[in-house]
Amino acid sequence: MLKAERVKYILQRLQELYPETPVPLDHSDPFTLLIAVLLSAQCTDKRVNTITPALFKLADNPADMATKSAEQIREIIRPCGLSPQKSKAIQRLSEMLLEEHGGEVPAHMEALERLPGVGHKTASVVMSQAFGVPAFPVDTHIHRLGQRWGLTSGKNVVQTERDLKRLFPQKYWNRLHLQIIFYGREYCSARSCDGRVCEICRVCYPQRKHPKKTLKA
Repeated sequence: MLKAERVKYILQRLQELYPETPVPLDHSDPFTLLIAVLLSAQCTDKRVNTITPALFKLADNPADMATKSAEQIREIIRPCGLSPQKSKAIQRLSEMLLEEHGGEVPAHMEALERLPGVGHKTASVVMSQAFGVPAFPVDTHIHRLGQRWGLTSGKNVVQTERDLKRLFPQKYWNRLHLQIIFYGREYCSARSCDGRVCEICRVCYPQRKHPKKTLKA
């Protein structure tokens, strides 16, 4: 199967499997989404969703969050891991949103990436899911599947993102990155598939004899 054929098949199959793509992190606006995505670093979405109700009861907007101490925030988010760094980032980014953006989450990639604790992937998620701006956030699922499906040989998520953006039309990016994540979690995780087990891997590479070793992000 040629790469163009794989791209067409993957788009079609993921649309069949996941016609709806709800954001897996519970949120009510761009600020709560930003905080939830920040918390999801090295933490499952499920755990984040158990923690954010208490956090957003404490403060669900930049003005209120900026008045809380990092210690108060840390007490709530401790189960997420990396709580010392995340709590300081949440407190300081809330202050910066007030100081530099009128208390609003900016709809600009560069401005988001300047906020503490907000890397390119987090900013991309906020841009795509909060503001509908085309972006292709790449996490470990997408990085792994992109290699298993022969869409990239990226040694890191930056290269993988660049390759996927080149292959898939922009209009699909925001939905597709969630569809790939959903598929990876359900059928093609690091443990459940080695590049020869799940449906898409088998269709894309029916003659593959050996496990597909993927380069770590």
